Amino acid sequence: MFTRDMLKGRVAFITGGAGGIGLEIASTYGRLGASVVLASRNQERLDAALATLAAEGISAMALRTDVRYYDEVKSAIDTTVERLGALDILVNNAAGNFYCPTADLTPNGWRTVIDIDLNGTFYGCHAAYEHLKRSSFGGSIISVITMLGVSGWPGAAHAGAAKAGILSLSRSLAVEWGPDNIRVNTISPGPIGDTEGVRRLYQETGREELERKKTALGRFGRKADVANAAAYLASDLASYVTGDNMIVDGGRWLKYVAA
Repeated sequence: MFTRDMLKGRVAFITGGAGGIGLEIASTYGRLGASVVLASRNQERLDAALATLAAEGISAMALRTDVRYYDEVKSAIDTTVERLGALDILVNNAAGNFYCPTADLTPNGWRTVIDIDLNGTFYGCHAAYEHLKRSSFGGSIISVITMLGVSGWPGAAHAGAAKAGILSLSRSLAVEWGPDNIRVNTISPGPIGDTEGVRRLYQETGREELERKKTALGRFGRKADVANAAAYLASDLASYVTGDNMIVDGGRWLKYVAA
């Protein structure tokens, strides 16, 4: 179904693109013909990501960006368009999270995660809007969330609330910006093996085996599973898909309460 030129000619801007799921999406997009721009606040990780992509034969651009600050996001997106001529795909993947019972969560901890996840997503969408509206392919916004934002996320209420907000925002924008030929969707990954999130939230807290059992498939997913979903949603294969939340969690959302 996927062809090597499926995203040819498209320009994709990916926040949190220097590692994990974001870098996997960038790699997949690059292999499918897209021009890729990585955004992250860590320059060393950006440099390493560019080297990783170069080793795969993928040419990419990196822009140091802290998504907590609108001016930085807007500057990075405007620079992308100035250098590459367009913006067709926005992937809001930057995220912050840490395990903490809500009674022990400080206002600063709450604010930090909300700023990165929810506010950062809004900033990206807002800054990209005029450019996506002019996309010759039709604009596509994809935000990475989780079904735990829908069910509630004990021990990570700050991240759960932020992800729920992103889902609501995305569905609002799908309706508002549909007439501008901009599609807006979300992806809800489950526990994805070999990511920093799984390491910090499950492995370091001794919950790895429990979390595996909470999935219907009894295993963690792969970064490629999420990247394939992101490729589909960014492509013409999903030209009539907007306002959707694609669940890529091995059936965890179905079994979570029964585990």
